[in-house]
Amino acid sequence: MQPPTFTNAHILIVDDETRVTSALRRSLAYEGYQVSSASNGETALELARTRRPDVVILDIMLPDMNGLEVCRYLHQTQATPAILMLTARDTVADRVTGLEMGADDYLVKPFALEELLARVKALLRRKQPTEVHGELLCFADLELDTATRQAHRGQRMIDLSTTEYELLTLFLRNPRVVLTRGLLMERIWGNDFEGSPNVLEVYIGHLRNKLEREGEQRLLQTIRGTGYVLRLPD
Repeated sequence: MQPPTFTNAHILIVDDETRVTSALRRSLAYEGYQVSSASNGETALELARTRRPDVVILDIMLPDMNGLEVCRYLHQTQATPAILMLTARDTVADRVTGLEMGADDYLVKPFALEELLARVKALLRRKQPTEVHGELLCFADLELDTATRQAHRGQRMIDLSTTEYELLTLFLRNPRVVLTRGLLMERIWGNDFEGSPNVLEVYIGHLRNKLEREGEQRLLQTIRGTGYVLRLPD
């Protein structure tokens, strides 16, 4: 099978540092991407409404609304892009907050350009549909349509970020099977992930909140010291 190509992918850069934006625009365009940029959150949201980006490279520190607010607004759109958060503050609290707001990955400034390009490609690969016709994955009252990437708990529709979708798909393809923490990290973030060690726990909590928002019973169970399993409660 040929590796996927992303030459038509639209990348939106949101950063008020002209030097950073210019360097990223040149490098991403050289890689064959369609590139847009904005120096503030309001312009970024307007651009996203005009032409939906596939990946948003989003700085936390912006002159009007901050990147976390932009991330929250982007998740209210019909088709949420993958979000790579940039932060100058290498603290666990900042990283966890960004992930909880729906960012799919993050980089700490200053960063190596090669690493950013690799992260963008990884996010685009995760967004590529793996099924031509899609399929309906079901467990109990939980359903996920892999063609539309829409999830339902009963009649309630659930909006998922790219990472949440990947996690839920993995669990629905392996119901009642205990998936270890190591396997989940490898399948979702890859062997070379060097981010926060509690990123998986953050996303499991985020996914649970969405699945149980209306008081539904818990399906995503913790196996202490091992990992997680999708099964009905005992």
